[in-house]
Amino acid sequence: MYNFDEEIDRTGTESVKWDEFPGTLPMWVADMDFKAAPCILKALQRRLDHGVFGYELLPDAYFEAISGWFAARHGWKGIGREHIVPTTGVIAAYSAAIKAMTVPGDEVIVQTPCYNAFFPAIRNNKCVEVHNPLRYEGGRYTIDFEDLARKAVDPRAKVLLLCNPHNPAGRVWTREELLAVGEICLRNGLFVISDEIHCELTYSGHDYTPWATLERDMVRHSVSCISPTKAFNIAGIQIANIFAADPDVLRKMDRAINDNECCDVNVFGATALQAAYREGGPWLDELRKYLKANAETVYDFLEKELPGVTALPLEGTYLMWLDCRNALHEGEPLEGFSERLAAHLREQAGLTLSTGTIYGPEGEGFERLNIACPRTRLKEGLRRLRDGVLSY
Repeated sequence: MYNFDEEIDRTGTESVKWDEFPGTLPMWVADMDFKAAPCILKALQRRLDHGVFGYELLPDAYFEAISGWFAARHGWKGIGREHIVPTTGVIAAYSAAIKAMTVPGDEVIVQTPCYNAFFPAIRNNKCVEVHNPLRYEGGRYTIDFEDLARKAVDPRAKVLLLCNPHNPAGRVWTREELLAVGEICLRNGLFVISDEIHCELTYSGHDYTPWATLERDMVRHSVSCISPTKAFNIAGIQIANIFAADPDVLRKMDRAINDNECCDVNVFGATALQAAYREGGPWLDELRKYLKANAETVYDFLEKELPGVTALPLEGTYLMWLDCRNALHEGEPLEGFSERLAAHLREQAGLTLSTGTIYGPEGEGFERLNIACPRTRLKEGLRRLRDGVLSY
């Protein structure tokens, strides 16, 4: 029904992904090489044809679309207009949430390796980042609850900035894992800011658990940052929402969003969100099947052609985390390896990946591969990966 095999030329379109490193095959920044869902394109065209793009109020239909989608798809019920602060993007959302819930000098805990934009959001709010490194055992990441509990005890620790599902580890945290995190945070007065932008991109056997469906007290001491932009490939349109169950927390979020001057969403963002959440389900379901098949293509290729590189199990997102440490030369230091390998792949093989260490020092030895592209393009990227690693 939907043609995800179509190759679209994005070069010369001012694309960050395609025009930042010209002459290479870009499989780094997290956007997809697929057209947005037809329902979104039609809705945007109707809005464009109107021809007037002034300041716009958000109608009840906007909030009803959010509520209906999350209730039907994820069992998250009871979202109302009174729980939501709209904003321009998830980065703006969690940055404002940090501002609202901290004062300069407070500590914000992150579970590294984690999304690289977490770090400047913490620094820009004059807070201190504290790493709760994930455990990496048997080719899979888990949460180090003992380390989290030790760091949460510090009275300077005020916030846990959670990534659910996790980027770049590809984990979809289970309800049991999230409840264990929630108990530690409640016990120590730690406020949870949950970045859930990848929530729609999960695969069979790994269901997304919204933080806001946990125990009541855990939900009241948290906010959830949600957006359709990642799943529906409309990141450039800029639209997101902050959910808060507690009215006092919601007022703080609204104040911080206004202080940061990111309170006014654009007309196309509101239109795209409503179309995605009302009509985009069938397209998203087919996309997830295609992405899952792309992941299987990666596993098969690496097993046959490049067994020294391991792709971690992909439970969620379209970003595969590659353990490349077996490509180290004898006697070569691990420090700086991810950057050296990424530069070699870019310069010698014409392949651009995301360097593991931008996600924290715990990412040393890893690279991140974006598989959200037509399969022919993916296979070409894998050939370049093989040739680049073997010539390193």
